[in-house]
Amino acid sequence: MASNIAQNYPYSSESEEERAVVVARTLASKDGLADRVKAESIQADREPRWWVWKCTTPGCPGLLHSVGLARNARAVYTLCDTCAQTFLR
Repeated sequence: MASNIAQNYPYSSESEEERAVVVARTLASKDGLADRVKAESIQADREPRWWVWKCTTPGCPGLLHSVGLARNARAVYTLCDTCAQTFLR
């Protein structure tokens, strides 16, 4: 997980249904990722729309999707749909 909390602007937004599908697919793509996300975040309230950000990993064309709230910081916990890295927003 990135150690800094980014203060950049969102790239786009997505519906709850779109977010849930992408997050589920990404969590299933890497062994242990779902357990890590569960340990490092708490579930956020259900929202009709969620912000999406560009991934900050060099060379990664992915998007960051909200997965919940970080346990150890006041930030949205996000997951990249391409490189499966987690970030705080």
